[in-house]
Amino acid sequence: MAGLAVGTSLAAQPPAPIAPRPNPREWSSGGPLLPEQAAFDVTHYDLAFRVDPADSTLQGDATIHARVVAPLSWIVIDLDSAYTVDRITDRDDQPLSFERRRLRLWIRPHRPLAAGETFAVRIRYGGQPRIAPRPPWIGGIQWARTPSGDPWIATTAVNEGADLFWPVKDHPSDKADSVRIRITVPRGLVAASNGRPLGAQDHEDGTTTWQWLVSTPISNYNVALNIAPYREVTRQYRSVAGDTIPVTYWVLPEHLAEGEKLADEILLHLRFYEDLLGPYPFRADKYGVVETPHLGMEHQTIIAYGNRYQQNRYGFDELHQHELAHEWFGNLVTARDWSDYWLHEGFGTYMQPLYVERTRGAEAYRELILTQWKAARNRRPIAERGPLSAGEVYFNPPDYLAGDGDIYGKGSVVLHTLRFLVGDSVFFPMLRRWLYPTPAAERVVDGTHVRLVSTAEFVAHASRMAGRDLGWFFDVYLRQPELPRLEVTRAGGRLELRWRVPKGLPFPMPVEVEIDGVTRRVALPGGRAVVPVPATSRVAIDPGFWVFRSLDSTEVRSRK
Repeated sequence: MAGLAVGTSLAAQPPAPIAPRPNPREWSSGGPLLPEQAAFDVTHYDLAFRVDPADSTLQGDATIHARVVAPLSWIVIDLDSAYTVDRITDRDDQPLSFERRRLRLWIRPHRPLAAGETFAVRIRYGGQPRIAPRPPWIGGIQWARTPSGDPWIATTAVNEGADLFWPVKDHPSDKADSVRIRITVPRGLVAASNGRPLGAQDHEDGTTTWQWLVSTPISNYNVALNIAPYREVTRQYRSVAGDTIPVTYWVLPEHLAEGEKLADEILLHLRFYEDLLGPYPFRADKYGVVETPHLGMEHQTIIAYGNRYQQNRYGFDELHQHELAHEWFGNLVTARDWSDYWLHEGFGTYMQPLYVERTRGAEAYRELILTQWKAARNRRPIAERGPLSAGEVYFNPPDYLAGDGDIYGKGSVVLHTLRFLVGDSVFFPMLRRWLYPTPAAERVVDGTHVRLVSTAEFVAHASRMAGRDLGWFFDVYLRQPELPRLEVTRAGGRLELRWRVPKGLPFPMPVEVEIDGVTRRVALPGGRAVVPVPATSRVAIDPGFWVFRSLDSTEVRSRK
C-alpha cells in the first residue's frame, strides 16, 4: 500500500453520503476468524456490478463458490450495512433464509453441510457505497471528476475489507482461486479491473459491461473497480521467464503524453524486479496500471496510480516502484494474518533503497536507509504474535487515523541489517527463494505458486538459507519495539563493545569497527567484545550504518 502523503481529488459530492464506519476495531478486515467462517474455503467469486454515477449507487450480484472444511450450519458472509440485500439463493436459485447481524450475513443452508461438500450462494444487493474519506488508508468509493468533468470512479478497501463493495469472507487467510468480474457503466466510460480482459458488450439502455477474469488466487482487498473515459497505453514486455506479456496503463485522456513516459518507466521497474526477485508472478493475466484519484494501491494486475507523474529526488517514480513491489511481496506471497503485514510493507519499502543502489550507487542507498532509520517510532512490535485486524496494524489507538509507519520504514531497515548479517551472497538468494522456493516455481503461471505465509515461516526460511538459527535477530527487531543500544567504552588500549537489549534478549550481532581507516568485522558472540586499540588511533563504530540500533548510544566514551 502507498506509504506517501495522500493526494487530493476532484470528488463530487453524491447525495446522502454514507459515513465511514466509526470504530476501526469493528470495521477493519481480519482479526480472529469466526468458527463459522473458518469452516469453509472460498474457491471462486463471480461478481457483477452496475455502477451509476448519476445517483452514486452500486447494484451487485455476487455468487460465492466454496468448499466445506468443517461441519457447518451457518454460512457467514461479510457485507457492509450500507447495502440492502434483495435476495439470497443457492446454486439451484432456491431462496435461502438469512439474518443480518451488523456487518455480516448469517445464511442458513437447507441442511447442515459436512466437510468435503461444496456450496454456492448468490447474493443480490444494492445501495450507496461508503465514500472513502482518506483513500487508500481509509477506503470506500470515490465519485471524482476528471479535469474535463467526466466521471472518475475508484474503489479502495485494504483496511476495511472488500465487504465495502461485495459479499465476501473478509479475512486475509482465504484467497479465492479465481474471480470473474463484470462491471456495467454508462457508455463512453471504461471499467478497468483485475485479471485478463474478456471483452466489452454494449446494451440498448446506453450502458457497457466490461468483463475480466482473474485466473490466479487474489486477496479480497485487491479486487478493484476503476472507471473513467480511459485511454490505453500498451507495451509488450519480454519477461525473464521467456513470456511476452502485455503491460497496459489506463490513463486519463488529458494525461496521455505523461502516460506514454510513465509506460516506459514501468518497463524499467519490471526489469529491476524480475532480475532481483524472479519473473513477474501474474504473466497469465497481464500487468496493468490505472490512473486513480487517490495516491496508489497494489491491486493485483491493476496497480492504482495517482502520483501525478512525480519523480523523487533520486529520479524515479517512487509510488509506482513501491506498488509494483507488492506484486511479489503481498500478492505472490501473502501474509495469512494482518499481524504479519510487515512481510508486505517492509519488504516493499526496502525495494526503494535497493533500486536507488542500482541506479545511483551505495552512498545514495545509505542516505535513503538513514532517512528510514531516523523515522522509526519504535512504539510497538512490527510483527506481533497472534491475530490482528488491519486497523490494529496500520493505525494506532486512540487516534486510529495516525499510523506510525514502522511496518514500512522500520521493516526496511531490519532487512538492511539482515543483509549485513548474512552477506549479499546469502541475502539476495534468500529473497528470491522466499518468493519462488525452487527454480521450477519461477516457470509456474497457473496460480499454484501463490501462497500464504507468516513471519515464523520467514524466520525459518532465513535461518535455513543462512545455515544457522536467526531467531534471536527477529525476536529483537520484530517481536518487541525497542531498538538495541550499543555501549562503547574506550580505556587505555582497549575498546569494549556491549549490546544492551530490552528484556535481556540474546543479541550476538557483529559490528564493523574502523581503526585508522581500516575496517574490520567484530564478532560479539555473547553480546560483548573487547578490541585492542592503540591510544592514538582514530576509531569509528559501524561507519557504514549497517546495524540498526539506537543512534544516541554509539558515542565512544573514554575512561581514565
